[in-house]
Amino acid sequence: MRTLTYYVATSIDGFIAHQDGSWDGFLGEGQHVTDYIESLQWFDAVVMGRKTYEVGLKQGVTDPYPHMESYVFSRTLGTSPDARVQVVAENPEERVRQLKQAPGGKIYLCGGAELAATLFAAELVDEVMLKLNPFLMGTGIPLFSHVIPQTALQLIDSKIYDTGVIWLHYRVQQ
Repeated sequence: MRTLTYYVATSIDGFIAHQDGSWDGFLGEGQHVTDYIESLQWFDAVVMGRKTYEVGLKQGVTDPYPHMESYVFSRTLGTSPDARVQVVAENPEERVRQLKQAPGGKIYLCGGAELAATLFAAELVDEVMLKLNPFLMGTGIPLFSHVIPQTALQLIDSKIYDTGVIWLHYRVQQ
């Protein structure tokens, strides 16, 4: 079975973006960025919500992860602006279950507080990777948009960067 990994940058106080979706405050340079880009090779599929996808779309990026199968969950987006990106309007839990059963490698759950909360509540997330950035945002989009069940995590790897970013890799205890 394929592994679903919620891999996301967060502020110390648990926000993944400002209310408007912007990311100022997150460190965009340093070894942690290089390591993140290299780590994307671990995945062969990516799932994200519409709001996460639209961040790149506003910049003209229609296929943000061209080496991966890409799935955008949205009831409002309609057709995909890119033939390689599938827009999925159906139940995300069922579609992710199907993806996890299909042949292939790891699946990247990219950003998305709403989709992450939905998939955690359905017990479909296997790993959490956090890039903890050294600043307090104060308010914004939280790691999860709604309450998720208490979930035990086992730390399986970590790294502290000179920039102050801390990378934490957890396995979900089911």
